[in-house]
Amino acid sequence: MPALAPPPRSKNTLLYVVIAALFIAAFVMIYNGGQQQSTEISLNTLVEKADTGEIQELRISDNRIHVALVDGSQLHTFKEPGSSIYELLERAGVKQKVISTLPITVEDTESSKFWTDLLIGMIPFVLIIAFILFMMRSAQSSNNQAMSFGKSKAKIYDREKQKNTFDDVAGALEAKEELTEIVDFLKRPEKYRKMGAKIPKGVMLVGAPGTGKTLLARAVAGEANVPFFSISGSEFVEMFVGVGASRVRDLFNKAKRNAPCLIFIDEIDAVGRHRGAGMGGGHDEREQTLNQILTEMDGFQTGTNVIVIAATNRPDILDPALLRPGRFDRRVIVDMPDVRAREEILRVHSRNKPIAKTVDFARIAKGTPGFTGADLENLMNEAAILATKNNKKTIGMKEIEQSTEKVLMGPERKSKVINKKEKEITSYHEVGHAVVGHLLPNCDPVHKISVISRGMALGVTWFLPEEDKHLIPKSKFEDELCSLLGGYAAEEVFFGEMSTGASNDLQRATKIARNMVTKYGMSDFGPMIFGDGNDEIFLGKDFGHVKNYSEESASKIDHLVKKILEKAHVKTKALIIKNKSLIKKIATDLVKKETLSSEEFKKYFK
Repeated sequence: MPALAPPPRSKNTLLYVVIAALFIAAFVMIYNGGQQQSTEISLNTLVEKADTGEIQELRISDNRIHVALVDGSQLHTFKEPGSSIYELLERAGVKQKVISTLPITVEDTESSKFWTDLLIGMIPFVLIIAFILFMMRSAQSSNNQAMSFGKSKAKIYDREKQKNTFDDVAGALEAKEELTEIVDFLKRPEKYRKMGAKIPKGVMLVGAPGTGKTLLARAVAGEANVPFFSISGSEFVEMFVGVGASRVRDLFNKAKRNAPCLIFIDEIDAVGRHRGAGMGGGHDEREQTLNQILTEMDGFQTGTNVIVIAATNRPDILDPALLRPGRFDRRVIVDMPDVRAREEILRVHSRNKPIAKTVDFARIAKGTPGFTGADLENLMNEAAILATKNNKKTIGMKEIEQSTEKVLMGPERKSKVINKKEKEITSYHEVGHAVVGHLLPNCDPVHKISVISRGMALGVTWFLPEEDKHLIPKSKFEDELCSLLGGYAAEEVFFGEMSTGASNDLQRATKIARNMVTKYGMSDFGPMIFGDGNDEIFLGKDFGHVKNYSEESASKIDHLVKKILEKAHVKTKALIIKNKSLIKKIATDLVKKETLSSEEFKKYFK
């Protein structure tokens, strides 16, 4: 590790010096001014006071005579330069006996006057010198900033403050196994070189946001015990051309001086996008930065023992030259955690929290499908906050379940005022979703129904899958469409008209139906894909792109999407009419209770 730089000197040192000088000067002036606070008298008055015995003390300071009377009054007068106070009193007729009894003190004012005058005279020079030094310091600082503009902004991993290891990473077994080999190579490179194995130059961590890519990189740093440089892809790019490439060179030069070491580039897609995709030609700043990274990773210089770990959630937009073997030799997929991995992650994030004995992590993991590691961490943090808010000593299942609902659907908005009619419409709408979903075999089980407002929704019906699913058949899509249209159909049957509450359901249903036609080949079009199957919104890459189907096909796609939705609507409406009395009973109870659990809901079908 490079030695730590000494702490920078304070920029306010000169300001402190100037302020101190001004304070000293003000003190001296006030002190000297304070000595003037006495009444001036004549020499005759002084003689009279001496004869009557009113003088307590005489203090001679240069040509000034300070007189302190017995009653505490302060007077002063002046004598001629070079004359003595004794001669002055004798000439004035004061008796020798009186003079000998007067307490007279003569002060040495020469040295104090010299230092006072010197201090006051030096103040302008101190101010001028301080101003010159300040201007020189500012110019030097500006010059240093200009010289360091192309320096790397990579942060060095602190082993003392951040001690993450692979034990802190739950799930992602395959990803940890791949990275464990990298750590082992850094610790024992000779073992691999004997077999002729070369060190991998780069590892690309690919996964959805929140799956733990950065945490894995920090765990590698903690396990490897080698210098670790961390930087974000956006920190390379500046508005000036060539700065990013200069920072890349500086970063790799630092890494080579500390080899063997690791470099972690987070969000590498900020600089690693496909070249030629932008609107700025082939010489813009981002492409020059990418070219420099490619050159540093696999240029003429080899055997540097510098491993680059990069993370991205958009591997589809990266340049092919960046992903080829010799640069990023390994692509490690950090997938969404399954139910077992979610249980392990929950236990990791509960280590430093007081968890009640009744908490069942397996049940929580089963009820959180689609949650990433970051979501689960946020879930346990929300549960801890809720338990603290309720003055609980431990975190129980109730707090965790409430936090799960909060993370999924937002906090309850019990303060939102809903009139009786809207609450009734919302109740029938949500019960329509739940009943249709319960009656169709391919829908997930109903977990909870609520007419308490959450987020932007007036009510919510929560379906919870019993297990993680990776393949979705056509029949499940069709039943889910019916479930989504359940609220729409219920409003149509019970109130004779539809409200705006079904807009989000219709949006989701339309998207599923269009994907069935264009992406999954689940329509009369047969096994065909329309479009490139990529939802990416990237103007530069798709500029001038022509869709790969005709206007006639586009019209037929719209017709098929409408046909799928109409079929689901007819089926849903028939189910609503057939179970009209049951829906009415459940909706009436829901208005009173506001929330129905899965157990309460299932009782209506017994």
